[in-house]
Amino acid sequence: MGGKILIIGGTTGIGAALARNLAQAGFGLHLVARDTARLTAMAAELNAGHTAGDVMDENTLTTAVQAANENNDLIGAAYCVGSITLKPIKAARAEDYLTAFQLNALGAARLIQLVQPALGANGGGSIVLFSTIAVQQGFANHAVVSMAKGAVEGLTRAAAAELAPLIRVNCIAPSLTDTPLANFLTKNEATAKTIAAMHPIPRLGMAEDSAALAAFLLSPQAGWISGQVMHVDGGRSSLRTKG
Repeated sequence: MGGKILIIGGTTGIGAALARNLAQAGFGLHLVARDTARLTAMAAELNAGHTAGDVMDENTLTTAVQAANENNDLIGAAYCVGSITLKPIKAARAEDYLTAFQLNALGAARLIQLVQPALGANGGGSIVLFSTIAVQQGFANHAVVSMAKGAVEGLTRAAAAELAPLIRVNCIAPSLTDTPLANFLTKNEATAKTIAAMHPIPRLGMAEDSAALAAFLLSPQAGWISGQVMHVDGGRSSLRTKG
């Protein structure tokens, strides 16, 4: 394929699955993560560049984008970090909302701002962000995460409009996916089975489910797709199989 993709959060969960998918397809990679040991091992496995750091630190993304575009071949970026804070509204603090917003939405906005010049100079490219089906569906105890991810969906559409036609921006909204981030929900077998049964395709998501769509959206094959929020959710957001 050629060209390089920057993956923020590229060592676990969906980010790791996406990195392996893209490497197999022949893309160059630059990975960003906090865990230095895991990042170094993943970068060695995939022959990828890497930047260690926390995306909440403004310098991390700046350094990563510069390193990823060192050879002027950056053609895409995926923001795969996030959080799942579940609390009833009466228990949520201002700090919960602010932290979730900064990590999920502000970090994504800063990434777009930083990669725009590079992608534009390199002839265009694609950006993929991540939301959750809870934004559309409305689940109890999801106010914190839904507010933050709702902002990501708004950002997706606004950025896609502003950066067209050279840069495409899309968003993936998964249902519950069996990743380390969601382990506090999936580690209990009974809970996992109950949630899986809520889906028309009755299982939890796997990292590879969302990674496959993200890899497609980052590729030239998706060259006429922009401004979309796509659900990878076993049909849960739109299908009702029981009366």
